[in-house]
Amino acid sequence: MAVYAIADLHLSFGVEKPMDIFKGWENHETRIKNNWERLVKPEDTVVIPGDISWAMTTAEAEKDFVFIESLPGKKIIMKGNHDLWWQTMKKNSEFIKEKGFSTISFLHNNAFEIEDKIICGTRGWIFENNSRRDDKIILREAGRLKLSLDSIKSDKEKVVFLHYPPLYQEQKAQHILDILKEYNIKRVYYGHLHGKTVNYAFNGEYYGIKYKLISADRLDFCPYIID
Repeated sequence: MAVYAIADLHLSFGVEKPMDIFKGWENHETRIKNNWERLVKPEDTVVIPGDISWAMTTAEAEKDFVFIESLPGKKIIMKGNHDLWWQTMKKNSEFIKEKGFSTISFLHNNAFEIEDKIICGTRGWIFENNSRRDDKIILREAGRLKLSLDSIKSDKEKVVFLHYPPLYQEQKAQHILDILKEYNIKRVYYGHLHGKTVNYAFNGEYYGIKYKLISADRLDFCPYIID
């Protein structure tokens, strides 16, 4: 059983938000579907770290969930900055149960054990304004990351997924970096960056931890195997 990852699907089947206005995003849903079905088997898992849908409500997001549900494998979904449809975990769980989405789960203050690894993570944050609001949010996200890492006690490798990059040029989400070091994390995957910003994304090793950008356009809309 393999584990794949791809962030930033930016689906909009239920709302008017075409992505083909952006260079390189033409027919991206079809490209995602074709690549996904070519690689992912029913027994595999795909982690999607945020920016799932442009919808504002779960009702608007339903068609996007139908698309995701139709793809092979189990899917672990996280919150991104554009996921305004996201509600409480209770309401999200009720939504997928009511609609019969049996292959979709949510990663939020929890973790998932998949064979030889533990899938952990949170949305994260990046300092955009150096404001007190940034401090408050980054501390909250750091707390959620700790909850995720602590939710399953195991000696298996804990792999962390974030939506926001913890490192970007001169910016660092230090509270999150400290937790990654504290828990001896070796691999971190993140999304959020698109277009020209991917040229400044950090891909490589920083203080013993390997980081990789997995936003959909960066991966040419092809799920990335992390095994």
